[in-house]
Amino acid sequence: MDILNRIKSKTLPRHVAIIMDGNGRWAKQKGMLRSFGHENGTKAVKEVVEASAELGIKHLTLYAFSTENWKRPRLEVETLMKLLVSSLRKEIKSLQDNNIKLTAIGNLKALPNKVYHELHEVMNATKSNHHMTLTLALSYGSREELLNCVKEISFKVKKDIISPEKIDESIINEHLYTRNLPDVDLLIRTSGEKRVSNFLLWQIAYAELYFTNTLWPDFTKQHLYESIIEYQKRERRFGKTSEQLS
Repeated sequence: MDILNRIKSKTLPRHVAIIMDGNGRWAKQKGMLRSFGHENGTKAVKEVVEASAELGIKHLTLYAFSTENWKRPRLEVETLMKLLVSSLRKEIKSLQDNNIKLTAIGNLKALPNKVYHELHEVMNATKSNHHMTLTLALSYGSREELLNCVKEISFKVKKDIISPEKIDESIINEHLYTRNLPDVDLLIRTSGEKRVSNFLLWQIAYAELYFTNTLWPDFTKQHLYESIIEYQKRERRFGKTSEQLS
C-alpha cells in the first residue's frame, strides 16, 4: 500500500513542530565543514514544507535557530544567517504558489538587520496566505519566552490592567510568542537525540513526541509521512481514560 494512503486526513495533526537536528554530524560524516550540512538542510526544509502543505497540515513550526545557538563559532553563526536570507529570497515564490503564510517567533530584534528586514519583507508579502502557516523559531528559547510572559503579566497586574484572580491558561497563551498558534500536536526531532532543547515547553504539554535517528539533511517527505502515521496510531487521552474517549 502506498504510504500516503495510510495517512487519515480526518486525524491529521493540526500543528506539527520540528527540531531540525543533525546538520553538523551529517557534514562531518562526509568529511565536510558544518556549513555544508546547513546548506543541505535547507533542501529538507523545502521538501517538508511543501509536503506538509500538500497533506493539509495547517501549522508547521521549525526550530531554525535557538537563543543558545548564538554561542556557536562566529563563522557558523554568520553562515546560518546568510543561508536564512538567501533561503527567504529563494522561497518566496514557492510560499506564494502554495498559499503559505510565513511568521516567526523568538527574540527577532537580536537578529542582524539584514536578516530582520528580509524576514519581515517575506512575512508582509505572505500575510494574506491562508492554506498553511509556516513559523520559523529564530533566536528562540522557551524559557526566555516564559520569562517575558511573566514580566508582561506582572506589569499589567501592577497597572491594574489584569486582576491576579483572572490569570488562567488563556491569559498566559495571550502573552506568548505563539499567541496566534494552537498547541503543538506532534513534535518531531531528528538525529537520534531524545530531548526537547528549550523548544515550546508550554505549547508541547500534550504533544506526541516522535524521535528519529535520521539526520536532518536526509529527512524527506517519506519520513514526515511515517511520523504522522505513528502519530495517528496513538491514543490522545488528555488525562481521560480510554473508556471515556470511546
